[in-house]
Amino acid sequence: MVSHAEQNGVSHMLCVCVDMESFTGVREAAQKHANVYASVGVHPNTEQSAHEPSVDELLTHGADPLIVAIGETGLDYFRSDGDLEWQRERFRRHIAAARQLKKPLIIHTREASADVISILSSENARDVGGVMHCFVDDWDTACAAMDMGFYISISGIVTFKTAVALRDVAAKVPLDRLLIETDSPWLAPVPHRGRPNEPAYVKHTAEFLAELRGLSVDELAAATTNNFFDLFKFAV
Repeated sequence: MVSHAEQNGVSHMLCVCVDMESFTGVREAAQKHANVYASVGVHPNTEQSAHEPSVDELLTHGADPLIVAIGETGLDYFRSDGDLEWQRERFRRHIAAARQLKKPLIIHTREASADVISILSSENARDVGGVMHCFVDDWDTACAAMDMGFYISISGIVTFKTAVALRDVAAKVPLDRLLIETDSPWLAPVPHRGRPNEPAYVKHTAEFLAELRGLSVDELAAATTNNFFDLFKFAV
């Protein structure tokens, strides 16, 4: 998969942790490949009964030089229901760890944008910034996040025929705040929609965004690559 990505012009990849049970494998991927980086965190949809890391545990793992970010973290009110204060508390712990480590956050939000922005603001996440991963929210949410130093990351969803509103946002995000991603193994862009996604396919999203914004693919690739290293300063 790494070789296929390189053959398609994808030089660097971030392997994102979604639960503590898979963290060892995520870290090993970064250890094995010089152009793969890793994060540590627990996705908001990971059940409360799973391994719930304390701030101290996140700090211990996050201090590893191979770990360049904290997350995936955030809120998801689509796949979880009931009293979700446990999600919000987990989110706050991730922000606290990121601030102490001075490493950026990888944010997941689904049908929870108001609370995500509110918690990011109240917990001073602007101190470290981060990325609004696989962004699908509206322009006002994008602006609120960017005002706190966050980048907006666009996935293969933007290539879907139904993604009219997202394309409007993707066209307006300042080039110095734009990132692209796969969210592998999900959300493969056209022409691979419906198949397992992989890092190599990010080139299709880049080609689509370049045309949308009136840029060459090389211009978009250079900008998003620079943005990656500006945000993930520990990715060396």
